[in-house]
Amino acid sequence: MKLAIISAVACVALATPLFAEGDAANGEKEFKKCKACHMIVADDGTEIVKGGKTGPNLYGVIGRAVASVEDFKYGDGILAVGASGAVWDEASLAEYLLDPTAYIDTHGGEGKSKMTFKLKKGGEDVAAYLASVAQ
Repeated sequence: MKLAIISAVACVALATPLFAEGDAANGEKEFKKCKACHMIVADDGTEIVKGGKTGPNLYGVIGRAVASVEDFKYGDGILAVGASGAVWDEASLAEYLLDPTAYIDTHGGEGKSKMTFKLKKGGEDVAAYLASVAQ
C-alpha cells in the first residue's frame, strides 16, 4: 500500500511540470497569431513585438492584475474577473487563451469575452513567452 501511494505521488510530481510549464521559444512562434490584436511594448517604450491595438499591450501581463491596463476599454465580464482581485499567472493565462468566455464565466465574471480568438493548443507556450519578455 505504501509503495502504491509513493508511486502515485511520484508520478504526479514528475508529470506536473509537463502541464505547468510552457516553451517560450515555441510561444514566440505562436504569438504571431496574437499580434494582429496585441503588441508587446516595454514600459520604456521599447517595441518588442509590433502589433495591433485592438487588445491590450501584453508586456508584463504575467503578474499583473487582470483587466488593469490603464485607458484600455475592457468588456464587463473581464472587468468583473479583475475586480475579484485575480492576477495573471502562466496557468491562468493559458486557461484564458483556450477559451476566453469560459474563463470569464468560471472566474467571477459573466458574458462573452471581447477576445473571440481561441488558441486550441500552445497556450502554455505563449504564457511562457510573455513571462520571458518582461524579465
